[in-house]
Amino acid sequence: MSPSGRPRPLGLMFLLGMGMASERINCPRSCSCQYLEVNCTGQQLQELPEAIPLDTRQLILAANNVSYLPAVELSFLADLVYLDCKKNLLGDDLDFTFIGVAKLVYLDLSFNNLTQVTFSTFSHLLSLVVLEISDNPSLVAIEKDAFANNTWLRHLDVSRTGLTFLDTSTVQDLPNLRFLGLSNNLWHCNCSFLDFITWMTESNIHFPDADNVTCYTPESLRALKMPAVEAQLHSNCLTQLYKQDYIFLCLAGFCIFFAGTMTAWLAGVCAVIYEVHISKGEEEEEEETRRKSAPVSLTVLPLLVFFYSDPGHWQNIHLGGVLEGCGQCQAFTLLL
Repeated sequence: MSPSGRPRPLGLMFLLGMGMASERINCPRSCSCQYLEVNCTGQQLQELPEAIPLDTRQLILAANNVSYLPAVELSFLADLVYLDCKKNLLGDDLDFTFIGVAKLVYLDLSFNNLTQVTFSTFSHLLSLVVLEISDNPSLVAIEKDAFANNTWLRHLDVSRTGLTFLDTSTVQDLPNLRFLGLSNNLWHCNCSFLDFITWMTESNIHFPDADNVTCYTPESLRALKMPAVEAQLHSNCLTQLYKQDYIFLCLAGFCIFFAGTMTAWLAGVCAVIYEVHISKGEEEEEEETRRKSAPVSLTVLPLLVFFYSDPGHWQNIHLGGVLEGCGQCQAFTLLL
């Protein structure tokens, strides 16, 4: 009966009952279900439970023994936005596991057996905001571009893992990152780690438990906090040279000197050859010009013209000769 004394419509009551019954029927065994939520915490599950409603938005699998998440079964939960898998046995075979749950916003994989994070591990989670991968003692490597596609990531926790190094660009290129957990790791504070330490001290990101973000190796820097380590690494890495550095500098200087000397010598040889060629060409041109412009010199030769007293009859013309046996001849000397 309704408060007004009228009976409720039977149809409405039937639909509500059917909805509640279907909700109970579709809930996986050993799990509790509420509206769009499936909670299977602490049920000693070995694998992903079956019969999870396809419209589930929140799935909690915490404190079980799940060692594998099948990508195909997860892809059926296309509307999933919250996935809690902490305290399980998940290992290093998570590449492409989350390819079908692109709407995922929250993912907790802490307290597992992860060994590495690659680009393919979370590259399909374009909406991811919170990622918990802390307390994975076997996690020793995170690829440089592991979070390249997770541009909405605001909360990232990698505390208490086996990490010794983290590339600066891995987290520096996340525009929305505001929280980064780094404490109680085995950080190796050498010169290669200096850029990351400098970025930590200059960024506006919140580092929880910052007092425990310390160096583990080398021994001389163990337990030192990052600001103190930065100053010491600056003095050691930017000013100190080792034996191999001096050898490299000497070899580089010798190579530069030898290359410069050979270049100068070759340039000088080429310049001399060019000058000789140009000078020879100019001399030939001058000689040719002189030959063409010089006046014709006429040699003065005596021309003796001998002829008889009869001017109409030439007897003998002899150039530069000696007059012989001519008694009646008249001689003229012509100059040529």
